[in-house]
Amino acid sequence: MILRVALPVPINQLFDYLPPNITEITPHAGMRVRVRFGPRLMIGLIVDVVQESDYPTDKLKAAIELLDKESLIDSDLLNLGGWAARYYQHPIGDALLNLLPLFARKEADLSLPTEEYWKVCTGASLDALPKHAIKQRGLLSLLTDTGTPCSLTSLRDSGFERTQINALIEKQLIELCSPPETNSDTRSTQPSSSFFDLSSEQNNAVEQINLSQGFKAFLLAGVTGSGKTEVYFRAIEKQLNAGKQALVLVPEIGLTPQLMARFQARFSCPILCMHSGMSDRARYQAWFAAKSGHAKILIGTRSSIFVPLKDPGILLIDEEHDSSLKQQDGFRYHARDLALVRAKQLQIPIVLGSATPSLESLSNAQAGRYQLLELTQRAGGASAPTLKLLDIRHEPLDSGLAADTLSAIRSHLSAGNQALVFINRRGFSPSLVCRSCGSPVDCLRCDAHMTLHRKPPRLHCHHCDRQTPIPKACHLCGSADFHPSGSGTERIEGRLTELFANVPVHRVDRDSTHSRTAFDRLMTEVNKGEPCILVGTQMLAKGHHFPAVTLVCIINADAGLFSADFRGMERMAQLTLQVAGRAGRENRPGTVLLQTQNADHPLLQTLLDQGYMEFAAEELTSRRLAGLPPYTHQAIIQAEAKKQGWAEAYLMRIRQYLDQLQQPELMLSGPFPNQMEKRAGFFRAQLILTTVNRQRLQQVLTELRRWIDTDTERSRVRSWIDVDPIDSY
Repeated sequence: MILRVALPVPINQLFDYLPPNITEITPHAGMRVRVRFGPRLMIGLIVDVVQESDYPTDKLKAAIELLDKESLIDSDLLNLGGWAARYYQHPIGDALLNLLPLFARKEADLSLPTEEYWKVCTGASLDALPKHAIKQRGLLSLLTDTGTPCSLTSLRDSGFERTQINALIEKQLIELCSPPETNSDTRSTQPSSSFFDLSSEQNNAVEQINLSQGFKAFLLAGVTGSGKTEVYFRAIEKQLNAGKQALVLVPEIGLTPQLMARFQARFSCPILCMHSGMSDRARYQAWFAAKSGHAKILIGTRSSIFVPLKDPGILLIDEEHDSSLKQQDGFRYHARDLALVRAKQLQIPIVLGSATPSLESLSNAQAGRYQLLELTQRAGGASAPTLKLLDIRHEPLDSGLAADTLSAIRSHLSAGNQALVFINRRGFSPSLVCRSCGSPVDCLRCDAHMTLHRKPPRLHCHHCDRQTPIPKACHLCGSADFHPSGSGTERIEGRLTELFANVPVHRVDRDSTHSRTAFDRLMTEVNKGEPCILVGTQMLAKGHHFPAVTLVCIINADAGLFSADFRGMERMAQLTLQVAGRAGRENRPGTVLLQTQNADHPLLQTLLDQGYMEFAAEELTSRRLAGLPPYTHQAIIQAEAKKQGWAEAYLMRIRQYLDQLQQPELMLSGPFPNQMEKRAGFFRAQLILTTVNRQRLQQVLTELRRWIDTDTERSRVRSWIDVDPIDSY
């Protein structure tokens, strides 16, 4: 008996081991095993059990021990992982280990301690706590508002620690208790019709999804606020009533708590989430609950596509266009595309939802591979916001804000509404410039300017994360006279705070909402509906429901219009309409102002006058004429090295090898330096492969990987292959 074991190493092969010398368990595929690999002890995954090896049996090592009594991964998931490794040209062992949660890759013992649950003592009140005990008061408020026992894991995921729990125990404000009773009924809490009356478009979408048998892919293209989530609910409800499970993928952690709250309000069955903000142990618990069938609905980010399901019924991808669904380092898979492969493998329906579908998905719908379901009207009779271009070519700006923008904000606040100001730049200013010589302060490790932050004062490179104090003098001329150039979220927040002193101004970006609970607290405050101003980045653009926001101001609407990336226009349109969709979502009419220096740009005019679908149709026509994806297929060979020129020289060797293959269908572009050649101290270059034949591209890449693995000059250059890239580097 030979064990074929996957190990997390950068070598594209499985490794053969003999079974452990002492074991009472018969090894099976999907079990974990501890082995010695060189000088290290590693946890691997048994992929197959065979009778013969390519190596002499007496040369094989015996595995040290089996770690599981039964398989953790079934054959379907192993096949999915193997397919993904081959398609994305990633080492097979490392890819297959991604099927396991991180906790199971690090810990041999997967037994979990009995969970502790806590509840509020009778008569407990916040008045018993001093006002400065912010954490203790927050914990007591959470337990009081929840009304049911909360587990220690959930409290930790909410940002609280054992210290605060012990303090409340000593004050006799909370007590240990039994777990809450779980409702085994997996049906919705009440009949669907008692929630919303569906529009004719929604009703048609639900009928089409629920009538599907086996695998079928649906593209649910609904304008913002059209009730896509309600369609999700009705489709999931049918599967729950049949005893099945649902997997819902979302692109961002920030969307998970809000979506969880909506699902929990709607369904009485066990609903769990998985994302990187949770502890390894908590993610493993959710993973195991889905595998055992206890969790009927699992909501997670991209890695959740590898979670085993006992009774899979339906897959849903929310915001399917979002680039966050593509892993950008290591195992560079696309969760949306893998979800389609998995749904076909399981013979279940899959729904891809978005207000601004990717051009790849629209192309698949045109080709008949997906069924297009459109929702063109907002739910509940709400009207679409009015979009207006604000030409700022000859307008003086106040910290990036035009006078008409400030006037509109003032008007909407006076009417008791809220305003949202969107700028996709963190910090106070994109650069700090010397007034004497005009030179900006650059990052020493990247071809980029350092971003100025004021809270706390520092310069920060958002590409390599390098941070330095603000310089006292220019490194070129010695002048101490600096000025910030351009505006970021901090600068706009500060100026709006000065101009609207009586109204709260909330900044929402990665710097202001770095803790796990900060974003949730801010959203709770905003959703009270009191007049306020939101200033933020694309964290505000996706899926959030702000009933009182009636004005959206987009400060840098030109981003993407002249991008070197052919996807720049598509992303600009998606982001613009996603942000615009936050306005006027209830019965209050909404207005969207786009500050632009290109008000006469034809694609901007198409987007505003005719909508996203017409814009997308024009973009698809342009892509077809130019021979670009989705009408061709691409892979990018990336290389980086410590010295300039090394990466390009190595990619030239690769190009020469590819030229020898004599593939007339294959078009090669490069090698050439990346748009940002130097990043984090490495010089980067790329070689782009384009062809109309996806299968032939895979064959070429497989041959190329074998050549790279044996190339003697690859040691001084780090390289990788990105199949179906979504970013130009």
